[in-house]
Amino acid sequence: MTLAARVEPLSWRKLSDELREELQGKLQGLYGGASSEAAFDNLTIDKQQALVLFARRLDELALWPLVRRVENVYGEGGVGMNFTAWPALASELQRRKDFTARFASHRDNDGGFIELGRGAASLHFLYQGTGAQRRWGVHFDLYNPWASPASAWRHLLREKIGSERPDWRVVRTVFRREGKLY
Repeated sequence: MTLAARVEPLSWRKLSDELREELQGKLQGLYGGASSEAAFDNLTIDKQQALVLFARRLDELALWPLVRRVENVYGEGGVGMNFTAWPALASELQRRKDFTARFASHRDNDGGFIELGRGAASLHFLYQGTGAQRRWGVHFDLYNPWASPASAWRHLLREKIGSERPDWRVVRTVFRREGKLY
């Protein structure tokens, strides 16, 4: 029996009031869901768990309110989310000291931002386009290339060259070791 088989699907009605309020309106239309509740309840376990990780972590950084609508979420083969954002997200990330744009872009993107100050499970934002047409993605890097030379080496070897991508279980374990219950 795999770990995924032992994890029960989440239910919108069993989420905390706070989490439901954070997700309300941001999931409508996701995978054809007519409402945020329907979209959430129809997600697979990995997508539900990844979404909770992003909502909690971005809320902790006061960035969740800048997410306008979730367009895609995944928790296997990496933990990521594609979304549209309110226009202030780019300027917010530019002015913050806990994010940098240096070396944050990928070949197929117009720009990005990497979270500073975290050794593991750090956020990496990428975007394509400009203005209202800008599309965002965010994923968790297991090893933060900005944390230390050793972490940068692990990031290069495992995530870049080795194409190793943490799943939602690995990312959640990092946060739980820090005493965060999300």
